[in-house]
Amino acid sequence: MSINKTLRKGLAALAGGVALTTLMAGAALADPAIIYDLGGKFDKSFNEAAYNGAEAWAAETGGNYLDFELQNDAQREQALRRFAQQGANPIVMAGFSWASALDAVAPEFPDTNFVVIDTVVDQPNVQSIMFDEHTGSFLVGALAAMKSETGTVAFVGGMDVPLIHRFYCGYAYGAREVNPDVRLIENYTGTTPAAWNDPVTAGELTRAAIDNGADVIFAAAGGSGLGVLQTAADSDVYSIGVDSNQNYLHPGSVLTSMLKRVDVAVQTAFTEAGSDDTFQPGRIDLGLADEGVGYALDEYNADLITDEMQAEVEALKQGIIDGDIEVHDYYSDNACPL
Repeated sequence: MSINKTLRKGLAALAGGVALTTLMAGAALADPAIIYDLGGKFDKSFNEAAYNGAEAWAAETGGNYLDFELQNDAQREQALRRFAQQGANPIVMAGFSWASALDAVAPEFPDTNFVVIDTVVDQPNVQSIMFDEHTGSFLVGALAAMKSETGTVAFVGGMDVPLIHRFYCGYAYGAREVNPDVRLIENYTGTTPAAWNDPVTAGELTRAAIDNGADVIFAAAGGSGLGVLQTAADSDVYSIGVDSNQNYLHPGSVLTSMLKRVDVAVQTAFTEAGSDDTFQPGRIDLGLADEGVGYALDEYNADLITDEMQAEVEALKQGIIDGDIEVHDYYSDNACPL
């Protein structure tokens, strides 16, 4: 399925600093709802990006929305049913762990539109939004290798799952594109959902990587990533944020952030999916060409990324868009052949 045109327009508009103004064709059936994944609404990363999208929609339209923060996996079906029974439309879920709950609940409410981010659910009233995390991660991996003085860069992921391996693989390929001899250190904070909110362990893994020579560390770990950024700042090395722009958290230490425009996806879902006139079920993929993923450059890291570095990473970005550079997708074979 081709990308939703309004979503693509919204991504391009926000990338250029312009507010999204396209409203849905028909009136919403009810207030929309957003359910955040484990790790907390204000994780300054993935969930907070979803929250920011909901808030942007509210500011743009003057509308109200419902939201809920999961505390455990057992609440997924319960939360979906509660919002559907209340008449919320659409119901948006942020996170890859929603497939089984949504498969169970969506058929029970055929007149409710559901939008899920980071997983695919094949139901007639479900829209699935996926991002090309591997290509965005490729770009920050390239920047990491350009910036590294030791020739060693590291990755600290959250939960040890295929999605986060996808981030790592793209990052590794980008670093190798710039420096074929770069040394890579890969670690994860855990194998359970608690891995998303464990900054202490993430900080310990970061400290170990630094002791092993790493001077740039990419955190793809939700709330745990704050421990990576803090430890890197305390150790006078560079970190890379994820999902939201985290450059401001430690100016001069956060080299860049791998942007994943969950905020725009949520804002556009609220705008469109409440009306059957504009709702498009099925899968939508967002990548570099749509500004769905990318890297952050602002006043907080402008002194860290030279004009030459930016020109090189922009050339790599265009090469990926044009098909001249292939970034291995971990999802294609559950492997990262380096």
